[in-house]
Amino acid sequence: MQILNWQNLDPAARRAALARPRASQDPAVRAQAAAIVAAVRHDGDAGLRRLSRELDGAELGELRVSAAELEAARAALPPAQRAALERAIENVTRFHAAQLPAGLSMETQPGVRCESLIRPLRAVGLYVPAGSAPLPSAVIMLAVPARLAGCPERVLCTPPQRDGTAHPAILAAAALCGIEVVYKIGGAQAIAAMAYGTESVPKVAKIFGPGNAWVTAAKQLVAEDPDGAALDMPAGPSEVMVIADAQADAGFIAADLLAQAEHGPDSQAVLLSDAPQLIDEVARQIRAQQAKLSRQRILESSVAAMRLIQVPDLATAVELCERYAPEHLLIQTRSPRTLLAQIHSAGSVFLGRWSPEPMGDYCSGTNHVLPTYGYARAYSGLAVCDFVRHMSVQELSTDGLRTLGPVAATLAGMEGLDAHAAAVTLRLEALARSAVS
Repeated sequence: MQILNWQNLDPAARRAALARPRASQDPAVRAQAAAIVAAVRHDGDAGLRRLSRELDGAELGELRVSAAELEAARAALPPAQRAALERAIENVTRFHAAQLPAGLSMETQPGVRCESLIRPLRAVGLYVPAGSAPLPSAVIMLAVPARLAGCPERVLCTPPQRDGTAHPAILAAAALCGIEVVYKIGGAQAIAAMAYGTESVPKVAKIFGPGNAWVTAAKQLVAEDPDGAALDMPAGPSEVMVIADAQADAGFIAADLLAQAEHGPDSQAVLLSDAPQLIDEVARQIRAQQAKLSRQRILESSVAAMRLIQVPDLATAVELCERYAPEHLLIQTRSPRTLLAQIHSAGSVFLGRWSPEPMGDYCSGTNHVLPTYGYARAYSGLAVCDFVRHMSVQELSTDGLRTLGPVAATLAGMEGLDAHAAAVTLRLEALARSAVS
């Protein structure tokens, strides 16, 4: 890991200290994803089977998971695992149900009624990775808000195992969340299948869920195509930032950094602290804890990229956090809510020493599908509102048109759009004639 003193870094070194990996911007990744998308569009199910064989090492017959497979996975869950999934689903449901948007109907002036109607997306695609680790928690984070929003068609894709089956933990979570349509398809090919449809996979309007660089590139490609599907948010590798002062627990911080680092070799973990002794102890704890963990090959890379940065004060830490805009932010200081008031650009925030980041990953109730790669400056974490559309309606009475129509005609004239003006003035003239007669 790198231990840095912010005050001693020149501008180039400071940029490097907050830099992210460039893999998600790699033109080669985008080109490979584009080739996969084109193959699925051209060859449909046959292309999916070929790509699954080449990329996943899996021979697939039926692409869709049967109802019997879903039920068998649910039935095979050990009681403790089922109870944990059900508790997580309960909390995520409770938090997201409170987010349900309400419609709006009002008169902006007499005779002019404006409405905002809520409509669920009719077909949504949910992508759940299962590469280095199956993610049943991701099923919950996608399926629960989709169900609460009322999306009638919910399609889930997850990569096949080498034996051609989907991971049972993901199937069990899908069954518990009421997902009935599941396909054993992974990677960029799954994104293409949901975006354009194949003989077996239905086309969806929007695709949700995390994935590797190829999945991210495919989501961006199909979102750029009017015939494709929208994406939930742009994303890059997983990341965590911790802001800590001298009273923080070094062992807890080391565990928090390692928890995110084990996601993948390009995962980002950054500590900002004004306490040099704490930084030294965190480094020692990381070495000690890492030696006991199972995902050593991944941690070798991600810990090497880990940065422990000494800052002169917590105000500087907040400034750097805002510049970095982390996916996950842990504030472990004496008064964490004081700093929270100054934070605007973070995906999800965890306050105090008793709030480890995995609680948000699994079961606190918030959503763990979050903007990464600095996109937290403009994007929010996944919510029910992402699964619905707001459709505006307006209705004018004759009195409303008489009083407001001249305003529209004047503004159309200012813009030089005489057809716009005519659409209003023709009606005003008709009303004037009817009033005379």
